[in-house]
Amino acid sequence: MDGLRISTDKNELDIPFIHSFLSKQTPWAKHIPLEVLRKAIDHSLCFGVYLDQRQVAFCRVITDSATFANLVDVFVTPEYRGKGISKVLMNAVLSDPQLQGLRRFTLATSNAHGLYEEYGFKALRYPDTYMERYFPDIYTSDAPSA
Repeated sequence: MDGLRISTDKNELDIPFIHSFLSKQTPWAKHIPLEVLRKAIDHSLCFGVYLDQRQVAFCRVITDSATFANLVDVFVTPEYRGKGISKVLMNAVLSDPQLQGLRRFTLATSNAHGLYEEYGFKALRYPDTYMERYFPDIYTSDAPSA
């Protein structure tokens, strides 16, 4: 796609755009406070996708840059879906120098298994070894404290 550019420069991120999309249009970050998102971005490797200077997609990777990474907050705005942007984004993520030689790279998805399988992601090999503390309503006022 002509004019498409990917950057890991956090100074280029359109934080209000990212916050609006995540907090209003995703089930996993619904109502996320801006200050929580800013902190998450500060502590992650972030990928912004831009088309003619407008941000159209985003993801971040939580990583130690040595052994482990977790891909999160992946989105492409609805008007740009189906144009190959997610594949360009995944190629950028998986070729990033900070994400080479990792022992484990994880993600969670409810609807994009086919995309991620194209890049070697599979269901957990040993799902019985994974545990989690999960607070799905943490960003709502009626959520119990964690």
